[in-house]
Amino acid sequence: MPSSTDHLPDTAHEELSFLATCPRSMETLLSEELTGLGANIARTSVSSVHGSATRDVLYRLCLWSRLANRIILVAGRFEDVEDGPSLVAASHSIEWQTLIAPGASLRVDFHGESAQIRHTRFGAQCVKDGVVDRFQDHGLARPTIDPGAADLRLYAHLHRGRLVLGIDLSGDSLHLRGYRLEGANAPLKENLAAALLVRAGWPARATRGESLFDPMCGSGTLLIEATLMACDVAPNLARPRFGFHGWAGHDDTLWQEVHGEAAHRARVGRRECRLTLCGRDHNQRAIEAARANAGRAGVEQLLHLEYADALSAPPTMAPGLVITNPPYGERLGELPALISLYQGLGALLREHFVGWSVALLTGDPKLGHRLGMKAHRQYAFKNGSLDTKLLLIDVHERARPERQENEQEQRATQESDNAGAVTHSAGAQMFANRLRKNQKRLSKWLKRSGVECYRLYDADMPEYALAIDIYGAWVHVQEYAAPRSIDAGQAERRLLEAVGVLPEVLNVSADYIFLKRRERQSGRAQYERRDSTGQRFQVGEGSAKLWVNLRDYLDTGLFLDHRPVRRWLFENAAGKRVLNLFCYTATASVQAALGGASESLSIDMSNTYLGWAEDNFRLNRLDMSRHRLMREDCMAWLERTGPQFDLIFMDPPTFSNSKKMDNVLDIQRDHAHMIDRAMAHLAPGGTLLFSNNLRRFKMDESVSERFEVKALSKQMLDPDFERRPDIHHVYQIRHQTD
Repeated sequence: MPSSTDHLPDTAHEELSFLATCPRSMETLLSEELTGLGANIARTSVSSVHGSATRDVLYRLCLWSRLANRIILVAGRFEDVEDGPSLVAASHSIEWQTLIAPGASLRVDFHGESAQIRHTRFGAQCVKDGVVDRFQDHGLARPTIDPGAADLRLYAHLHRGRLVLGIDLSGDSLHLRGYRLEGANAPLKENLAAALLVRAGWPARATRGESLFDPMCGSGTLLIEATLMACDVAPNLARPRFGFHGWAGHDDTLWQEVHGEAAHRARVGRRECRLTLCGRDHNQRAIEAARANAGRAGVEQLLHLEYADALSAPPTMAPGLVITNPPYGERLGELPALISLYQGLGALLREHFVGWSVALLTGDPKLGHRLGMKAHRQYAFKNGSLDTKLLLIDVHERARPERQENEQEQRATQESDNAGAVTHSAGAQMFANRLRKNQKRLSKWLKRSGVECYRLYDADMPEYALAIDIYGAWVHVQEYAAPRSIDAGQAERRLLEAVGVLPEVLNVSADYIFLKRRERQSGRAQYERRDSTGQRFQVGEGSAKLWVNLRDYLDTGLFLDHRPVRRWLFENAAGKRVLNLFCYTATASVQAALGGASESLSIDMSNTYLGWAEDNFRLNRLDMSRHRLMREDCMAWLERTGPQFDLIFMDPPTFSNSKKMDNVLDIQRDHAHMIDRAMAHLAPGGTLLFSNNLRRFKMDESVSERFEVKALSKQMLDPDFERRPDIHHVYQIRHQTD
């Protein structure tokens, strides 16, 4: 196993080999920064920069680097390290006794793997064994191993048989400046915030005296890092201890000189700083955290922090840099609010920040298009495990025509110049027009019927494949998954366009819009939980009050297309015994009970939905002693001899292979048998209302031979579903009479 041990001289002016680690995508920036601090850079690799520096420069790197995670003094590099014995041998060959201060406790940070070394703990153990053996071979006391609070960290990195060993001069990661003890949601790491500021040109802007504004500052990391840069404050000036304090080669006199110089520069910088740096957030706790963090960083007097909405008019400032990190919206359901936020932010920038530059970090560059401004440059960054883009935008004053050909064009231009106006694409405008047309078409029916939960749009335009349902004050949007023939990027762009016009057309806040993606489902997947907010809303249907959940499940608890079926049950249930099979949230049973049913039994396999059903009954103050709920496999229940009912409603799923069922359910194959068994529970003169949502469903002829069957599908469609006559099939089935 060939090896090499780097020469570690005693002279303060001789070069020592080091590597600096950083988050991925920041290597070039870090290389430039370390060069500026006096290091000699040899090369960069993924998440690291390699070079050499004197002791005083190494101290400066630890003290001044705003971008690095760690500064590692390289003790040795090795090839062909593949297993535990070779790892121990490599570690044993290092003269650790000359590197580790007497009495210093140790920990080993191991990174990487090989075919034989698959666990970092095993790798760290092998390195530790080599260190201990080296000390014992020289008759020295075995060093203390302290994984929790060691005086010195040893660094080991193994990749494709190449091993790097060294000591960590940083101690804790350098991104931990010490000021951020309080954070808002998903705060940026300090070195990522610094990298964004560098990419946005803030150091040069600060020198020119420009202002800085963050309209969504959270716990203030971007603002604090910007202030430290502007005031020439070393980011780790307040750190009480570094890893090099446990290094045998540490020169404390030299360190005090480096630290004293930095302390002097900080005092001068803070005293002479005249910049305007302002941040705001709509979360009061975030602003309180930002103030506390700024206080610990020693810059609270230089920052103006205020509790305010991001989209409200900003304070008066000289032009400079707007930099911000809006929410990313990792979940599809968060997209409507984000689209509205980006559109509002774009309007704010065009209205109040002409002549400024903008740096915006986004998890979805397509959202950046909703600003209505084009980025002249983009940079990729990793924020933890998330891929993000920093968009750099210059805000120019929009050209306005000097003359208008007619008064109508002039009014349109004036309206588009309003702060809240958003320019939509031709396709999005057509989509908006279709929504308005549907609103007008349904308005008389809605007013006459009093319906408050209805379908407004159902993929009327193939390019915008959405189902849009109104639930009182709330909007439920389902995106139909695009076929593979449709470009994914184009489909996402159209989704953003469509969702972007909804607040304007429907006159509703984006916070009241819930977005989901509807794909082909198997079994009871459509009923499975997607989120766990427990956020429910009360809606009305006729005389019933019902709970809906628009976020946590694919379906909401109320099937809108079955509204006429529930109305029929309400009108025909008086004095009858009612059975509801596959009852879901029992909205049909509630309507039957409100219509005067003498008693009812509702059966489903899900405890969750039966609990929801009970809440619906109690919301309407119905007697639970007469209206019972049962957890049971409906197929199994039908096979048993049981009570008779005057009215049975059966709406089974199209297909189900639930583990709770004894058999697989296929509605086309099994419906004749299911109907036959249900009719065994139907009293003479009673009615079975059978429904399903299989688009190509065909009733088995044997059913019509044994029973009186009447198709009611057309009668069971309200105007909001007239475009989809095959959305469900409904049959009235009765016993034959002589």
